[in-house]
Amino acid sequence: MREAPMAAAAVCTGAAIWLLGGPHSGARRAQLLLAGGGTVGMGPPSWQDLADELRRIRGRWRPEWWAPVVGLALAVLGASVLPVVAGAAGVPLMRRVRLAREARRAAERRGDAVIALCAALAGEVRAGRQPGEALQRAACDSGGLGAAQAAVLAAARFGGDVPGELATAARQPGADGLLGLAACWRVAVDQGAGLAAGLDRLEGALRAERDQRADLRAQLAGARSTAVMLAGLPVLGLALGTALGADPLHVLLHTGAGWGCLLVGGVLEGVGTWWAVRIVRSAEEV
Repeated sequence: MREAPMAAAAVCTGAAIWLLGGPHSGARRAQLLLAGGGTVGMGPPSWQDLADELRRIRGRWRPEWWAPVVGLALAVLGASVLPVVAGAAGVPLMRRVRLAREARRAAERRGDAVIALCAALAGEVRAGRQPGEALQRAACDSGGLGAAQAAVLAAARFGGDVPGELATAARQPGADGLLGLAACWRVAVDQGAGLAAGLDRLEGALRAERDQRADLRAQLAGARSTAVMLAGLPVLGLALGTALGADPLHVLLHTGAGWGCLLVGGVLEGVGTWWAVRIVRSAEEV
């Protein structure tokens, strides 16, 4: 078992050197040497340089890749390969969480773009432009149509089914407001109703819905913080046990009773986290 901690330490050292120096550090040094007339400063880096380097490392590394790094660190401390396996298993789970968070943020940005599209389109119509021309200008300025912008603008330019294309574009996550825009467009074209007035009411409704979601998210922030704190209590317990000299990592990773406690605790921790997330998401959906 001595080889596993030594190998994990070597891997951690190599990863740190690669992150700090980068795979092309030699090429960058040569470029600095040639650009600086043959001299390269050897003094200690400034705080600004260190901050830029940390931002570069954080931008390069996805959050899920910290799971195997933490697993390697625990493997060195606990002299066991089990944390490495657990860290590798946590990569796809954390990637799924990250992708879901990014998709939710993209949907929120698209919803804001739809609101901006309605406001810009109402302004263009009031300025005296025809609906087709106004839609082209507003869509280019706001980007609220997303990936369906070309199809919608083509339908508006050549007399196609603009409401149908808007309804198709509304299938994008966060673009539900385009269904209201399609209804306003259909009513304005077929019955001659005021498009600008309908867009104003639609914009107000979308803004009210967005503000309501933001208020609900703020109210649920306390519940989320409590769930995160409860999920981190086992880590705090391990840290306290180590500080008291109990060596909990050795008990958990090298004894049968420790393996049983680790398995049961991991299952309970996972179920509790899933249940807390489910409660928060149910409240958001309602």
